[in-house]
Amino acid sequence: MVEGKMEEELPLPALFEQARQIHSNASESSVDQDTVRKGIEQLRKCDGMVSKLGLFSSNETKDDVSTSNLKYLLVPFYLAELTEKVSQEDRIPVIKASQDHLKEFISICEALEFVPEDELEATRQGASDTFATRRAKKIARFKRQKAAEAKLQEIKERKERRGRSLRAAALSTPVDVGDEDALEDDGEEEREAWLSTISLALCKAFDLLEMLKKEEEMLLAVKERQSKDGEEEFAREVLDERTKKVETWHRSAAARAPLSKPVEPITCATFAQDVIEGRASVSQAGDHKHHHQPLIFGPASLVNRPITSERERIAAQVFQPGYRLPTMSIEEAGLREMEIMNKWQERNAELMKEATSSWHRDGPRTAEEEEDFEEAKARAWDDWKDDNPRGAGNKKLTPCG
Repeated sequence: MVEGKMEEELPLPALFEQARQIHSNASESSVDQDTVRKGIEQLRKCDGMVSKLGLFSSNETKDDVSTSNLKYLLVPFYLAELTEKVSQEDRIPVIKASQDHLKEFISICEALEFVPEDELEATRQGASDTFATRRAKKIARFKRQKAAEAKLQEIKERKERRGRSLRAAALSTPVDVGDEDALEDDGEEEREAWLSTISLALCKAFDLLEMLKKEEEMLLAVKERQSKDGEEEFAREVLDERTKKVETWHRSAAARAPLSKPVEPITCATFAQDVIEGRASVSQAGDHKHHHQPLIFGPASLVNRPITSERERIAAQVFQPGYRLPTMSIEEAGLREMEIMNKWQERNAELMKEATSSWHRDGPRTAEEEEDFEEAKARAWDDWKDDNPRGAGNKKLTPCG
């Protein structure tokens, strides 16, 4: 009782966010019917609140709608998708309710000029729609859907990069109180994201509406046939039709069996050469008897027995491949490389630790120490120039040196 009262008192943004989360979970994976019905109830409350507040008007366009209200345009679409997932015995009312929500969503988007012009022209054509126009419409819709998905992915990656940059900047430079809003974007990115989401939802809405219409026609045809012939007669016809299909499949499989039976493999190389050169046929493979000894690479006296003397070892090395055999497997080589890489990384980490610790141990120099260091460096350089006059090392390279 308390939980229901709290849900009724939730503001529109919080209620919409809860319903949107349920819709996202239902789209990505299967959820139970109680969760689906809970999401439908929350979306209906959102729809009622949006209607009472009058967030959208018929004399407005998408440019007149504020960024914070754009997301509420998706309430009928989310409601249609969740309604379509309701499971009950009679599915026709579910399909009709989902279609009504989709039509409401499309009509609102059309009034706000979200629907593309080519989609409107295809809708106006109606029954005169040909196969070519339907194909062109589906291709254009598919391109818009891919463009919207790519735009949403780009915005998501941009937000992640900006979040990482802000976290790194916050670690290096503390942010004063009151300056947090300066790090946020100006709202253009959020508006762009919701516009792309609405465009993607429109493409899905048109596809889902067409699918639901076909499903409704099929269910109505089945229901009409059941009412005309009776349920028992209809079930008997379905069983007879399935039996005929199974019998036809078995007959065709039996006819293909002699042709599809695998041929016995030819294991004798001499007989295979006879077949290739035309001295024998494949049908004689069953009558052929193998009388040839198998080829043995290496001394026959050393096959399948251990080597006990130096003479046998040298004899066993007579027949060897003409290439070097691998000394380890690919897995062993990979493990060896991983071990070398780990040692190299550990060594680099130790060197970095030593360098960092020595820098902290030495500490920054004072002004006087810096002057003494520069003076000692200049004196050392003067001493080196005295010991090594200009051109002293190049005398042997000159013609007259």
